[in-house]
Order: sequence, then structure tokens, then C-alpha cells
Amino acid sequence: MAFAASAGFAGEAKETRKLILIAGKASHGPGLHEFNAGSILFKKCLEGIEGLEVEVHNNGWVSDDKVLETADAIVIYADGGGGHPALQGNHQELLQKAADRGAGLMMMHYATECPKDGPSGDVFRDWIGGAYENSFSVNPIWEADYKSFPVHPIARGVEPFKISDEWYFSIRFQKEVAGIQSLLVATPSDETRDGPYVNPKGPYSHIQARKGEEETMMWCKVREDGGRGVGFTGGHFHKNWADDDFRKIVLNAMLWISKIEVPETGVASAVTQEQMEANIDYPKKQKKQ
Repeated sequence: MAFAASAGFAGEAKETRKLILIAGKASHGPGLHEFNAGSILFKKCLEGIEGLEVEVHNNGWVSDDKVLETADAIVIYADGGGGHPALQGNHQELLQKAADRGAGLMMMHYATECPKDGPSGDVFRDWIGGAYENSFSVNPIWEADYKSFPVHPIARGVEPFKISDEWYFSIRFQKEVAGIQSLLVATPSDETRDGPYVNPKGPYSHIQARKGEEETMMWCKVREDGGRGVGFTGGHFHKNWADDDFRKIVLNAMLWISKIEVPETGVASAVTQEQMEANIDYPKKQKKQ
């Protein structure tokens, strides 16, 4: 099923950029990995952006592969690893074709992870600059304190914020880091580095050895062909999208990979409790929390 929203000069194709949001299948309990509900919320928040057309495709892939042929940017918010939507069937080939013609790519939360063995890690790093790697990266639930941000369009209008999420870190980045920019950086506590991690529970000696050091939880990349990529490791808890700054930096990133100018104060949006609770995978259980 696809949900479309357009704004501005939607009738003038040459002035309209198409952003495709691919929402993964339901996989976790109430309020967790709410890919569909989150993606529909993003679409709602981006309504009114001139020159941007947004489509949400659920169940882990686009409704028709031809959709990708005209996509200017593609976001995947889904489970990753061996079940990653980008790695099923001919999906990697289709995404590579989109990237080759300059389409932006963004992976969110679990979708930043691809299998450790095989070439997919290098493919992801080419697309977005980094990837979660099992037993090198970690996924503890912890409160990250984001105190400052770089001068970058994605960070426009974002104020310091502190929020608990399953923030992945120790991401495996490309060895050649030219063109890669950290966007969300914080220092995990010693207790966070000691674990337990969500899976495998750890601790890992190389993670403990970096106590007191900063880690990157969101980053972006400009590819040699001019295409843009973003990795965002948060997004485990659906409730966090109610936080204005948490939400804003992700919405800004979606504009940036679409090559739409990010407003000087970032994407302005507001969400209601009703909108937050709409479209979730387990509505009856969610209401009991």
C-alpha cells in the first residue's frame, strides 16, 4: 500500500523531488520498531514542503519496483541484518541503480545493519558511509546527551536534547572518511560501555577500552557522484518521535538527501498524541501502556 503527499508545484515534475519511505514489517512489541506508524508520521510532518512529493510504502518494500526508477531519495526504516529489505531478491541491484543516478539513501535504526560476512557492508558504506557490524558495533539502550551540533543543513534549528533509545554505536565506517560528517555525537557512560547490550549482550573489550570517548549515532555522506547518504541509529522507541528535536533532525535529513533546501530553522512540525498513536502495529496493547 502506498500513501502519497505532495506540496508546492506538484504538477511540474522537473521541480518536484520524490522521496520514498520504505517501512519494514511489524517485528517487535507495542511501541517498538513501529516502522509503518513512524513513516506515516514523517510524511505528515513533511506536508507543505514546496517541491517535495512523499510516498510511504509498507510491508518492507515498494508496491512496484518501478517506483524506484523515479525516486530522488529513498529511506529504509526497517529491520536489518540478513532480513534487510535492501538485500532481498534483486533489491540491492535496484537500489544501486537509483544510487548510480544520484538518488539519496538513508538507513534508520536496525536498517543500518547488514550481515557481517559478505560484500553488503561495503555496499552500505558506499551508499551511506557506515554500517552496523555484528560484534564490532553495539546496541545498548541508553540516554544520549546531544549538547552541540556541526554547522550542517541537517542540524539546522536543532536544539540540545537528551533522550533514551537503543542508540547503536561503534559503527564501522569507510576507511576513507572524506565526505562523511558526524551529526549526532555523545559520550556513552562507563556503565553503558560495560553492557549488557541488547544482542549479543557483551561486554566487548574494544568497547570498554574507549571509555570516556565520544561516539557517532547519526552521520551523513556526500558520494563522489554527488548523491547523499545518511545513517541514523535511533528510532527503537516510537514515543521518541514526539520529541521536537529528535524528530526535526531526521526530517531535516530527509530533505537533505532529497536535495531540497533545509529551512534555516529546520523543518517545523508538530504532532498530536492522536497522530502518535495512529497506525501502530499493536494498538490495543499500546493503549494499555
